[in-house]
Amino acid sequence: MASDLWEPAAFKARVDDVLRRFVAEEAERLTEIDPALDPVAGQLVASVADGKRLRAAFCYWGWRAAGQPDSDSLVRAAASMELVHAAAVVHDDLIDDSPLRHGRPTAHMALRGALNRRPRAAAAAGSLAMLVGDLLMSLAGQLFATSGLPAAYLARARPLWSVLARELIAGECLEILRTGTTPDTAQSLKVIRYKTAKYTVEQPLLIGGALAGAGERLREGYSAYGLPLGEAFQLRDDLLGLFGSPGDTGKANADDLRGNRPTALLAETWRAADKDERRQLRTLLGRRDLGEDALHAVREVMRRVRAPERVEDMITVRVEEALGALHELDVSAPAAGALTALARSVSVREF
Repeated sequence: MASDLWEPAAFKARVDDVLRRFVAEEAERLTEIDPALDPVAGQLVASVADGKRLRAAFCYWGWRAAGQPDSDSLVRAAASMELVHAAAVVHDDLIDDSPLRHGRPTAHMALRGALNRRPRAAAAAGSLAMLVGDLLMSLAGQLFATSGLPAAYLARARPLWSVLARELIAGECLEILRTGTTPDTAQSLKVIRYKTAKYTVEQPLLIGGALAGAGERLREGYSAYGLPLGEAFQLRDDLLGLFGSPGDTGKANADDLRGNRPTALLAETWRAADKDERRQLRTLLGRRDLGEDALHAVREVMRRVRAPERVEDMITVRVEEALGALHELDVSAPAAGALTALARSVSVREF
């Protein structure tokens, strides 16, 4: 980056270049083992084709806000956060049996074509996708370790990787355990915190800060900023998932309802619904054949009880909390400006 001015498009291009080169090399090594692995290698490449690179950006500014200069090696280390995300997406789509991501077939759906209508092709494709996700997580660690940063810097951050993995998996497990249970806002917010908020904002910031040698006060400030902002990110995602345009989100509107997932939006709807509305929700949630009429009916219940407005209020409160914590941090003007801009990007989610 030529200057301290935050240029998201330029940063994204740098991260994209790192990911494209690194994953292409790994995909080639995979197909050298056997050409039959070509579809699996193709899903590795496809997994990093899209994204705003927010997690890499937070890692980068965790480093810069601690007083370190721009560094190509740091950008490589930050890009590893996107491979963590790619792994999480492949696994999450498989667990939820989601058909689309970014408007294209998800990994487990795309890999069915490699099985030539064999018996149990869907299950086999799911197994292949699971292994693609596992490999992506392994590659994240490899890219981080070979980023070019000094070994002493990497050693400072390495313990945070086990924390990241533990919390991410805990969140995913909690979502599975609570799917289909009576909706509860507090439990839904806990799922959000561990499944998404921490690895999207807080942990990348902390890893960037650890690489840079950030002190305890700065690290505490990163968490105070990162946790509420990460929660706002997922709350916005829940709203967009149900009320946004599939052309923009790249996902089907009814996914969360068909899966009866423990979103805060659904929990707030349930909390405010009357007896008849709850009866109606029970007949619709979790149905795999949920059509447009049923989707419209659930949306109408949500609007009647003003659940979207309450989730919007949750987002606003969390963004304000994050920006308040940022204001208390003693960081440079460029770092403060970049983290403020990132907060808006995360909470508004412009396409």
